[in-house]
Amino acid sequence: MSHAATMDPVAHVVEPAESPLTPESWGKLGMWIFLAADAMSFGGLLAGYGALRYYSTNWPNPKEHFGINLTAFMTFLLIVSSFTMVKALSASRHGNLGKVKLYLAATAIGGAWFLGMQAYEWTHLIEHGLTLQGNPWGSSLFGTTFYILTGFHGCHVLSGVIYLLITLMMAGKGSWGYGEIEITGLYWHFVDLIWILVFTFVYLI
Repeated sequence: MSHAATMDPVAHVVEPAESPLTPESWGKLGMWIFLAADAMSFGGLLAGYGALRYYSTNWPNPKEHFGINLTAFMTFLLIVSSFTMVKALSASRHGNLGKVKLYLAATAIGGAWFLGMQAYEWTHLIEHGLTLQGNPWGSSLFGTTFYILTGFHGCHVLSGVIYLLITLMMAGKGSWGYGEIEITGLYWHFVDLIWILVFTFVYLI
């Protein structure tokens, strides 16, 4: 009887052990949860913008007052920065610290350049009368929604640049590796994607 039990193939089946969550996977999960919540914040702002514009009878045409060429270049710049972020992650996977630092620095510079151009755009629009309280072109909520949406995104870009610089410093010391750089990349790609939506809804449509 014992011999039969020993020969029973079922008795030798060992269930695979579950792989525990590592600190890197916990970090990635936390970032995904944060981005999901943040996406709902942007979704609410964009929905509010759309509703105000739809029901307004004197909403100005953004194409007549915004510098589309400038913001198109800003959009292109963020897309390029997403590419350099991908290159930084690829370099980390292959253990090339020099290229990791190069591409992280390039990504941070792209974000800083974006912020500089946004500051220029805001200054130009304020000089032409676009404020939170009103504007000479129509609905007073036109300026309010514009500054809230682009400003909220700008805060995310600023946070992303700081995050990239911290990642660059920690990767240079050898304290952060592929997992941490991947988490940084998740945030930066999210910021880029949100800007494409803001650009489309606010500047183009």
